[in-house]
Amino acid sequence: MRRGIFLFIVASLIVFSSSAVARNTFHDLPVSEAVKSVRGKEKLLDIPFYMAGQRYPAVKKDLGVFESNKRTNALNKSDEEACRIAFLSAIISLQKRAQRMGADGVVDIRSITKHKRLVSARKYRCAAGDLMANVALTGRVVNFSR
Repeated sequence: MRRGIFLFIVASLIVFSSSAVARNTFHDLPVSEAVKSVRGKEKLLDIPFYMAGQRYPAVKKDLGVFESNKRTNALNKSDEEACRIAFLSAIISLQKRAQRMGADGVVDIRSITKHKRLVSARKYRCAAGDLMANVALTGRVVNFSR
């Protein structure tokens, strides 16, 4: 009897946990909303970044392409809010990389979330689930010509 109850509990946990994690809703959201948000204004560093397709100053030196993959807790948040937080975390990670390398900025930023690429000057891609939101970006760290 105890074994039957134990197996039922384990099976229930597997079913409920897999269904909770299974949702991956992809959203293509505006970069401008994240940047203009209160959190964006407070947290973004003073290192310019440019999405793929945006114009940026002439590059003097390309220091390499780097990836940033950030997740955030999505509980009690809308998909959009959780995605904004994950996006800002990913951008800040790229900005910190540029800062550590003595670079001027990050250019040609593209979304590569869950291998679903998005190249856009205005939007980023996010995968939102019931528990987590994920944004993965790649960008070139550069020094601009002055």
